[in-house]
Amino acid sequence: MAAQTIATETAATAPTDSVDLGPASGLSCRECGATVPLGPVFACAECFGPLEVAYDLPAGDPEALRKQIEAGPANIWRYAPLLPVPADVAEKPNLNPGWTKLVKADNLARELGVAEGKLFVKDDSGNPTHSFKDRVVAQAIEAARAFGFTTLSCSSTGNLAGAVGAAAARAGFRSCVFIPHDLEQGKVVMAGVYGGDLVAIEGNYDDVNRFCSELIGDPLGEGWGFVNVNLRPYYGEGSKTLAYEICEQLGWRLPDQLVIPIASGSQFTKIDKGLKELIALGLVEDKPYKLFGAQAEGCSPVSVAYKGGTDVVRPQKPNTIAKSLAIGNPADGPYVLDIARRTGGAVEDVTDEQVVDAIKLLAQTEGIFAETAGGVTLGVTKKLIEAGLIDPSLTTVVLNTGDGLKTLDAVADSSQATATIRPSLDAFRDAGLAAH
Repeated sequence: MAAQTIATETAATAPTDSVDLGPASGLSCRECGATVPLGPVFACAECFGPLEVAYDLPAGDPEALRKQIEAGPANIWRYAPLLPVPADVAEKPNLNPGWTKLVKADNLARELGVAEGKLFVKDDSGNPTHSFKDRVVAQAIEAARAFGFTTLSCSSTGNLAGAVGAAAARAGFRSCVFIPHDLEQGKVVMAGVYGGDLVAIEGNYDDVNRFCSELIGDPLGEGWGFVNVNLRPYYGEGSKTLAYEICEQLGWRLPDQLVIPIASGSQFTKIDKGLKELIALGLVEDKPYKLFGAQAEGCSPVSVAYKGGTDVVRPQKPNTIAKSLAIGNPADGPYVLDIARRTGGAVEDVTDEQVVDAIKLLAQTEGIFAETAGGVTLGVTKKLIEAGLIDPSLTTVVLNTGDGLKTLDAVADSSQATATIRPSLDAFRDAGLAAH
């Protein structure tokens, strides 16, 4: 509570005059509905509930809005009229993430027993730093510009650190990011290569996040925009663009079922928010959809709460190869439960072994190399289909949020050379690998 109070008090003196964040009209508390002006604040002063961006969204002809969006750039800024960014955002120096592939996964569908043409993989590994985090950072950096911050920072399980470092370098910000000390080496390198400060904290992600909350309230953190703390309301809106893109790529249709990885739970809640906005604007036909959450068994507080029928998400100490999802105390966990239950979805978890099997299955059927979070999502999809909770006859979208090159260790032991031979035809023939 102390960190939240500090953040709220800081916002009272923040430079919010003349802030241009497009259609964003203010911040609204998700719990009590209280509203406050736009500013670098994430907690409600009335009830300490989370704040999120409220909008004056465009009204009028949905077809005209569709055409405006379709005429926009092939990145998230095609949706600028629906996001907390200035109208000229595409002209500013940024990494322009988004508009990644929606892959019709018929080979995978056959393996899973899903009807042909009904299974899709939203492959967000195609973003500039090869994870969906580029979307949320792009949003946060526009808020950082608006509020006059000079340093961009975050607490991260790896992907976010790289996204912040890259976006800050491109936009001319200083960056200083904080990570757990035991991250995968690929993610450490990718976070450090952009030239900002990279600080490893002894402990897990929850320890890192607590440290960052303390730093915000200290003079040492003056002028710092923490993308997932004091800029969190704006940062989270970037995940809505996944919902927008999926529906547009499906021909302006809602999918019937989506399977989404859960770390903090923000992506899950914002995808739901994005879908509801598209319905409200008349951009898609209103119909039921189900959202399913995916966690690793070694860090599954939301899944445990869902299956236990409770609204209380009890923190866990993470122990899983899926480090990008290893948040033992997820901030949006209770809201994930609400949405999963409201939409008729579910939250499930899989073992590390099932994660590895799913990574290899996706690679071997569709040529998509997912990081461990993608293995979690596909592993849970397979489990839910087998349990009869996902209908194989309906349109289903599975999210892959990052590139497998970041988590090579997960599959290294089982993905070695088939054979080592002398450079001769006889040796190749003797190895039994010749085509028959």
